[in-house]
Amino acid sequence: MEKTFSLAYGTQEIPLTIRGGEIDVLDVLPPSPIEDVPAAFLEAVTGDGLGAPPLKELISPEDKVTVIISDITRAWMHQEKICPLVLDYLHDEIGVPDENIVYLVAQGTHRAMTEAELRRVASYEVYDRVKVVNHDCDGDVVSLGKTSRGTEVEVNPLVVGRKVILLSGTVHHFFAGYGGGRKSILPGVCSRRTIMQNHAHALSPTEGKSNPLCGLGVTEGNPVHEDMVEAARMANPVYGISLAVDGQGRHVALLAGHWHRAWQESCRVVDSMSGVPLPEKADVVVVSAGGDPKDINLYQGCKAMINGYQALKPGGRLIFLCQCPEGGGPEEFFGWSKYLADRSLESALRQNFTVAGYIFFVCVEIAAACRVEIHSALPRETVEEMGMMVLDHPGVMDFGDSRVIVMPHGGATVPLTKFF
Repeated sequence: MEKTFSLAYGTQEIPLTIRGGEIDVLDVLPPSPIEDVPAAFLEAVTGDGLGAPPLKELISPEDKVTVIISDITRAWMHQEKICPLVLDYLHDEIGVPDENIVYLVAQGTHRAMTEAELRRVASYEVYDRVKVVNHDCDGDVVSLGKTSRGTEVEVNPLVVGRKVILLSGTVHHFFAGYGGGRKSILPGVCSRRTIMQNHAHALSPTEGKSNPLCGLGVTEGNPVHEDMVEAARMANPVYGISLAVDGQGRHVALLAGHWHRAWQESCRVVDSMSGVPLPEKADVVVVSAGGDPKDINLYQGCKAMINGYQALKPGGRLIFLCQCPEGGGPEEFFGWSKYLADRSLESALRQNFTVAGYIFFVCVEIAAACRVEIHSALPRETVEEMGMMVLDHPGVMDFGDSRVIVMPHGGATVPLTKFF
């Protein structure tokens, strides 16, 4: 069997001819966007929400309110379109004065945002009316106690003694299963110590590998996720608004109600958008990260690598198209390679866990579990040091009688095997 494809690579496309015993395409269908976002918002917060009464019944005019929003790294969710709607509803419909409302940016361990960035994520209108505050994971915190796993839950003081609303976007997450919802609390507005204790569960407690209970779209039994949920329950938000967007940044779902229930429903939406049933894994997977900006660096592109690996039989062959014009992404990313020679990467990551370090670790782990051939702009020595092979000239690829899966939008396509 022979098929031709044109797969995204940076701002261009690469023509490929693939030969194999069986060739299937694993891809997603674009969802329908919300036509009138303000109307959808009003309908969501005024009706009986998901597991909660209307927002107006949960907040009084004299209450002090904290709206937790995401930082600039989540600009794709376009919360700036929703933030003014929340503020107007709190002020105009409920009667909460602007001086009683604070927007707190859930930055986790990310850097503080500039004034221009705060205006961008909260909207100019919100920034000019109420306080918009950067969370500082190394600043003052209030202890709420410990989770059942021993995580010391320390949160920003603006979460305590106030009515808290979570506004977040949902997407598949490397080790928490999904972003959004409870992540607005942990890691969003917690101390560095709390975040490190929670994220440590992403590594196997006994073996030298990532935790098999953690992964994209996995929540049941996932210790990172379950620990986050416990922490969020301790913070006790009164309401949650969860968003889902398509590849063009258009809102396709706006769900409101109980902070956890609304988030759970948004996860189902994300699965319907990105999850593709996979009854049988393949000998060979050809995966494109999806082109710019999804393959702007390996930190971003690794999501496609992980998704492709999920569709691959043990010991199979993974062909990965990811241009990486900006290298690894975060400055620290390839810095973790210094631990490869003496095989101390895992122990170093346990001592100083970072998301970038974890993603680097997973890339190396996948390269050790299968044959990874990457076509990119990365230096050959960098690729080979991680255990991958350089694919210089993809064009005509003959895989004999192997079963082949092609994933044109690997960063947005999550193979689902749990239904079979």
